[in-house]
Amino acid sequence: MNKKFYITTAIDYTNDVVHIGHSYQKILADSLARYHRLIGDKTFFLTGTDEHGQKVERSAIENGEEPRVFVDRVAAEDKAEWDALNISYDRFIRTTDEDHVKFAQEIYLKSKAAGDIYLGKFEGLYCEGCEGYWDESDLIDGRCPFHPTKTPQHFSEDNYFFKLSKYQGFLEELLEDEKHLRHKKFVIPENKRKEILSFVKRGLKDFSISRPNVRWGIPVPGDGKHTIYVWFDALINYLTYGVEENCWPADVHVLGKDNAKFHAIYWPAMLKSAGYELPKTILVHDFISLNGKKVSKSLGNVIRPSELVGKFGVDGVRYYFLRFGPLQNDVDVTLDKIKEVYNADLANGLGNLVARVAKLSETSGEVTESGRAILLGRVKEGLENYRVDEALEFIWKKIKELDQKIEETKPWKLEGKDLKQVLGRLVPEIRSIAFSLQPFLPETAEKILKQFAGPKIKSGAPLFPRIK
Repeated sequence: MNKKFYITTAIDYTNDVVHIGHSYQKILADSLARYHRLIGDKTFFLTGTDEHGQKVERSAIENGEEPRVFVDRVAAEDKAEWDALNISYDRFIRTTDEDHVKFAQEIYLKSKAAGDIYLGKFEGLYCEGCEGYWDESDLIDGRCPFHPTKTPQHFSEDNYFFKLSKYQGFLEELLEDEKHLRHKKFVIPENKRKEILSFVKRGLKDFSISRPNVRWGIPVPGDGKHTIYVWFDALINYLTYGVEENCWPADVHVLGKDNAKFHAIYWPAMLKSAGYELPKTILVHDFISLNGKKVSKSLGNVIRPSELVGKFGVDGVRYYFLRFGPLQNDVDVTLDKIKEVYNADLANGLGNLVARVAKLSETSGEVTESGRAILLGRVKEGLENYRVDEALEFIWKKIKELDQKIEETKPWKLEGKDLKQVLGRLVPEIRSIAFSLQPFLPETAEKILKQFAGPKIKSGAPLFPRIK
């Protein structure tokens, strides 16, 4: 019986259409989902949009649209961007979907029944940019660490609160590896786990889960003056789909470091309160900047994923981000860097190797065994450990080794049995490289596998034409 694998990305806020800063986690999650489908696991891949809250409501007004019309348009444009990157999600969930609205209210009531929700007064700092509450000690030069152009505002209002403080000990135990072996990798990488644990040990405060006088949101059951606050609403999307498809708990949530606190602290406490099993792993990645600056509409440097695809092709973009993206550290991207990598690794590397071996096979006229391609061992290891960069590094090492083998054996000078013997080694290796590339570069992998299926191999159009 095949295993279940359930993977999610963070859902994108619909105050505007997504840009390349949102792309990495989608491509990363997609490669992991494709790998698990490849090895036969019953795979569930969820992404979507976070559509409620004051910021969305204001953005709609600024665009002269009703909130529902506005989010319908943005969600459709977001889907088109992910489709341009060949993201193979199983469901694109929206927090305005009827099943999610109903389920979010059910979870609210379960937490309330557990004694974890109460009405109180919030007084403090609020950043509209991330819809988050902050202490003075969290700010950097008086500004939100994730929205440095915005100054958090002091305000006071009645909110419903969730008793996060009740789960202080539970969360410390969850995040301490040696104390909670079942969740040894609850947060990865290790430096992000330590940051989250340090935050928890400073002492947790109850957090607001409702806003009064914000009409664009899910009504609080029993109190129509309040709507469920965006984070308590948005996080539940993973459970909405997971319970419906009977695939909960999630095997891995993939998200950026700006969302780490909410997913690694708020979310497990909410699940514990409502009586649900916890996700197995939270994979936190760092940020992408463009030409040394944060990608931001206000800075005017937004690039849509589809624009990059237009320049470098879908697999050209996927390769760059998966190989050199912010899995472990912040990464600065420039179009020149992408072009340089494209020409060196794809046009001159993979593309040239495939073209050389195909031409040799065609010229020789040899009939080849179809054979069975295999997943290269180090690729499997990298994907199982969520290190897509290391998996791709190993594949490109194999590509260089094959290029070197060709230079050493000079098959273009060989004939008969000698040529057949060399091709008998090269062709199966090309097939294994292509098979192993399926999670990362699905279109390219399919082209190579078809080209090298046999019994006769012919030359084809360049996989990656050089970019000048």
